[in-house]
Amino acid sequence: MPAPQTIAVSAAAAAAAITTTSVPSAEASPNAAAPTATASATTATVNNTVSSSGRHQLRPVKYDYADSFACTYIVSVVAASVAEMATYPLDLTKTRLQIQGEAASVAAIASTANATSSVSGGAKANMQYRGMVATAFGIVREEGALKLWQGVTPALYRHVVYSGVRICSYDLMRKELTENGSQALPVWKSALCGVTAGAVAQWLASPADLVKVQIQMEGKRRLMGEAPRVHGAAHAFRKIVQRGGIKGLWKGSIPNVQRAALVNLGDLTTYDTIKHLIMRRLHMPDCHTVHVLASICAGFVAAIMGTPADVVKTRIMNQPTDELGRGLLYRGSVDCLRQTVGKEGFVALYKGFLPCWIRMAPWSLTFWLSFEQIRKMIGASSY
Repeated sequence: MPAPQTIAVSAAAAAAAITTTSVPSAEASPNAAAPTATASATTATVNNTVSSSGRHQLRPVKYDYADSFACTYIVSVVAASVAEMATYPLDLTKTRLQIQGEAASVAAIASTANATSSVSGGAKANMQYRGMVATAFGIVREEGALKLWQGVTPALYRHVVYSGVRICSYDLMRKELTENGSQALPVWKSALCGVTAGAVAQWLASPADLVKVQIQMEGKRRLMGEAPRVHGAAHAFRKIVQRGGIKGLWKGSIPNVQRAALVNLGDLTTYDTIKHLIMRRLHMPDCHTVHVLASICAGFVAAIMGTPADVVKTRIMNQPTDELGRGLLYRGSVDCLRQTVGKEGFVALYKGFLPCWIRMAPWSLTFWLSFEQIRKMIGASSY
């Protein structure tokens, strides 16, 4: 039987051992809890990953839809409609300026009776405005302020086809020529994409453009004492088809396509190139400042390149036609170009340049700002 001292020493040693064991255990409790915390964090991470993956499973759907062809088409049409409504009076003024001085007025007066001719001649003399401001005020004074938006309905119809096709076509070609469409294209590739997209879009939208030009000139014809040709967009459409068939809807389409190719060469190519150039050289983010600078440059270049073709297009579309829908003044765009330069000088090709530029600059600014902002709101990538 052990001695009492031995029992006491053993009990003390056991107590010390228990104490010693419990103290490190208490001190090590944080470390012991660490695996638990780590496990909890891992579990939370897994849960977050699951939920995050769940969100990521939804994000690509939204992203793909926002960047899809259909969504880009709709956004471009909406942005173009906003820009068109804001700047349409300048487009009407530009069209009136481009028509002034052409041989169509002389031919129309010469074809009427003597009494009617004298009245029309006097009216015509009064209708010859000088400059953009005088033309705009003349329209307001003699036809009313609302006439500044005459023909806006077919203009909006035109953008349903034109703006949607040109933006989506350019975007598709750009994505084909780059890895993901976000890099800047070389200038020559961007120019090729812009010309192609503009030409295809304008050829498809040419009937609406023809109706718009004819309606824009109706107010002036009535003030000159001439019989109105059309009474609205639907009536103009029917008259064109009756006189020239379905083919007649594409009267003036060649200079129209040429103009659109040059305008989009200036607009799409300049905007895309300048935007990426500013962001790369000045290290600026994709923001409104970049959009404003790029769109102003795009409008200026587009006006310089597109005005001569726009003058030819407007005159061919506005010229009188025979029963078969054939033009009585010009045989085609080349003939119209030759007659315009020969009779009125080279400067005549830039008639309406100021309102054209003043319109294209805010139009381009309004369009691109609206376009980029709407895409940002729906979660699409930057254009």
